[in-house]
Amino acid sequence: MNQKTRHLALTALFVAFILLLGFTPLGMIPLGFINVTTLCIPVVVGTMLLGPKTGLALGFCFGTVSALSAFGVAGTPSSLAATLVAASPVLALVMCYLPRLAVPLAVYGMGALVRRTRASRFAVPAAAAAGSICNTVLYLGLMLLFYTLLGLESTGLLALIGGTGLIAGGCEAAAAALISTPIAAALRRVQGRLAF
Repeated sequence: MNQKTRHLALTALFVAFILLLGFTPLGMIPLGFINVTTLCIPVVVGTMLLGPKTGLALGFCFGTVSALSAFGVAGTPSSLAATLVAASPVLALVMCYLPRLAVPLAVYGMGALVRRTRASRFAVPAAAAAGSICNTVLYLGLMLLFYTLLGLESTGLLALIGGTGLIAGGCEAAAAALISTPIAAALRRVQGRLAF
């Protein structure tokens, strides 16, 4: 199989995983009081194997799934997302897409940075955790910013965002690092190398 065909096949595989995780309960790991999302993992691993350009395309797909959910097209949106959609659909779209497009940049940047150090064996888990943290911080940060700019009722929003960011965000970063590492190692045999 030539390189372009392999690249296209792997890209399609990652897109399929994003859609599967986004439109089914498989994208959430319930921990009782919170749900940990695994939607960024195909973007993370895809960026590691196929590079930042393909990662951006995968991030755009992730953002589209998020936007469809926020607008109630696919699943029930969270009350916070629904409130923002009602107040400003444009800002809601920015909140859905911008963090997801930043994930591959964080993954590639962190992977390249760690790869140049003596701790290069930790490049994959560090890059995966960085991508997940980037997604969480930007998404919740934009939500808080847009709620404030629009003057929406935000009683308890800061505490909710802080709690979600620390607990769910930490769990998501750990899950991304733990799940992405063996997947990247297995797929690396097909691809031959990592992008960073």
